[in-house]
Amino acid sequence: HRGMAASKSLIQRFDAVSIPLPALLRICLGAYFVNSGVMKALDPVMFLKAMRLYDMLPETPAIFINATAVVLPWLEILCGVALVLGLLRRGAGTIIAAMLCVFSPAIFLRALVVMKEEAISFFAVAFDCGCGTGAETIWIKLSQNFGLFLAAVCIVMSSSTRFSAQSLFRKDRS
Repeated sequence: HRGMAASKSLIQRFDAVSIPLPALLRICLGAYFVNSGVMKALDPVMFLKAMRLYDMLPETPAIFINATAVVLPWLEILCGVALVLGLLRRGAGTIIAAMLCVFSPAIFLRALVVMKEEAISFFAVAFDCGCGTGAETIWIKLSQNFGLFLAAVCIVMSSSTRFSAQSLFRKDRS
C-alpha cells in the first residue's frame, strides 16, 4: 500500500503542475476561433463574398447576409476569448459547437457542387471556405472541423475550471 500511496501522491503532484487536457483544449480552441474571427473581421467584404457562395441566406433584404457577415466574426472572437480566459466556457463551447454544426454541412454541400462542376474527386476539391484561412482542401477542412467539434463538446461536458479566470472567483481554490 505504501508504494501505491507514493505513486498516487506523485500523480497528484504531477496533475497539480501540469496543464490538464480540458484546459489545453479550451485554450487551443479559443485561440483558433479568435484567430478565425479576426481574419474575417479584418476583411468583412471578402467574408461576405465567401458567404454568398453558400447561398444559405437570402440576398434580399440584404440586412440578413450583411448582418451575419458583420456579427459572426465578432461572435467567434467573443467565444474564443471566453474559452481562452475560461469564462462562460460551457456557453462559448456550445455556441462554437453549434456554429460548426452549421459550417461543416454547408462546406460539404458546396464541395459537392464544386466537385460536380469541375468533374473532380471529392478529395481534390479545394476552395476558400470563408474561414479566414484562404483556399483549403475540403476533406482536410471537414476533418479539422470534426476535431474542433469534438473539442467543443469535451469543453462543454468538462467540469474542470483549472487555469481559468472562473477559478479565481471560487471560494475553494483546490
